Amino acid sequence: MLTKVEQAEDQWGGAHHAIDTWLEGRRKLLVQYCELAGLPPFERDHTALPANEAIETFCELLVDYVSAGHFEFYDRIVQNTEGNGMGKALAEEVYPRISDTTDQALSFNDHYAQIDKDQDMQNFDQHLSSLGQAMEERFELEDRLIQTLYKEHL
Repeated sequence: MLTKVEQAEDQWGGAHHAIDTWLEGRRKLLVQYCELAGLPPFERDHTALPANEAIETFCELLVDYVSAGHFEFYDRIVQNTEGNGMGKALAEEVYPRISDTTDQALSFNDHYAQIDKDQDMQNFDQHLSSLGQAMEERFELEDRLIQTLYKEHL
């Protein structure tokens, strides 16, 4: 997933401040995800859970990222591509799928953002893996939106 962020930054980086900000948020989220999951270049003893603070920090980044998409970027992209009808068609196709990933992200956050000593953490790795798959789909959908904006106006 980090490789795809680098490819997106290479392709669209510097084209627009909003895109740069969005991709930087994605990078931060993915680095934290890789650290929690113990993916290279990070290592983790999978017999133990990550520190609660690391999980909570990840949840904050996750909510910030999905919120920024919905409240800052998606509408702007559609507005900037509405003249040819592509923005609306793309939104009708992509937004419901992005909303599904948002629901998964918020569910993960609801479960893990504030961990207490009695919380069931047995399925944490499974939940994190499922979230990773959802976020990968989301990033691909977002890249379609960015590509549309890039083609039309940059």
